[in-house]
Amino acid sequence: MKKIIVTGGLGFIGSNLIDLLISKDYYVINIDKVSYSSNFYNVKEHRNSRKYKFVKCDIKDKKIKKIIFSHKPLAIFNLAAETHVDRSIDNPESFIQSNIVGVYNLLECFKEFSKKNKSKLIHISTDEVYGDILTGRSAEDYPYQPSSPYAASKAASDHLVSSYVRTYKIPAIITNCSNNYGPKQHPEKLIPKLIYNILNNKPLPIYGKGTNSREWIYVKDHCEALLKVLIKGKVGQFYNIGSNKNLNNLQVSKKLIKVSKNLIKLKDKVKIIFIKDRPGHDIRYALNSNKIKNKLGWLPRTNFDHGIKLTFDWYNKNKNYYKSLSKKDIVKRLGKG
Repeated sequence: MKKIIVTGGLGFIGSNLIDLLISKDYYVINIDKVSYSSNFYNVKEHRNSRKYKFVKCDIKDKKIKKIIFSHKPLAIFNLAAETHVDRSIDNPESFIQSNIVGVYNLLECFKEFSKKNKSKLIHISTDEVYGDILTGRSAEDYPYQPSSPYAASKAASDHLVSSYVRTYKIPAIITNCSNNYGPKQHPEKLIPKLIYNILNNKPLPIYGKGTNSREWIYVKDHCEALLKVLIKGKVGQFYNIGSNKNLNNLQVSKKLIKVSKNLIKLKDKVKIIFIKDRPGHDIRYALNSNKIKNKLGWLPRTNFDHGIKLTFDWYNKNKNYYKSLSKKDIVKRLGKG
């Protein structure tokens, strides 16, 4: 059976990717350090699977080398990262350690492993490395202009991976994806936070005036793109992964309210409120994803209206997901600077 390592597999995108890989008959080794955003609930259906193994390990830990060499994966998807912009404003150090130092350690291990073993490293990154895109869309050759400590740490990790490809000839590919949404996302992020508040009769907090625009992609579409990159992607290349669909935060909130009205009875405190904006908040992200569409034949399949309904429905039917989290992580406001 073909083996694949997924780092950060207890998180949002990682666990959804594991679902897809196992459905395609891959054997998955899930490496996760088990942080606040890791959740065993996300992989509960695979716990007793013969195609799944969990290993607790931080990618900064030297023992990851032993794990890689013992399993000899045909690929490693690196999703181990600190990802929340607000937390990076409050505590940049953890982002430097995980997203830069951790990636450096993983690269050193993979460099040695790939000398004698055929494998690929797929490094998953973000559209936030490009910074504000006020008009048009950023293609893969657009200059990096990160605004937050999170985006800067991811930009640094991208450059590290790219440098190892050029200097040491490691077989690696970098992907930059737009804002994901869908099942199993920690409620520090906008959409699951709003859904939690709707289900618990709380106001819906929106930064500033709600005009900050993001390109939204359903997580399962992103995972299918990652598999396409593994199978058909060219070593050393960057691939943007996006939906070409932008909505601002206020539009997202209104759509969620509309969807929820059709599924549950809304209570009196569910209403949009505007709160103080976070420092350095980028106005707009937007990707040009023509390369992956034209070169690899990938297209997103889920429009936002359908995807947000699927997402709300999942959280409504999986209320134990929220119970599996620390309540302070759900209700605490971050990013005050």
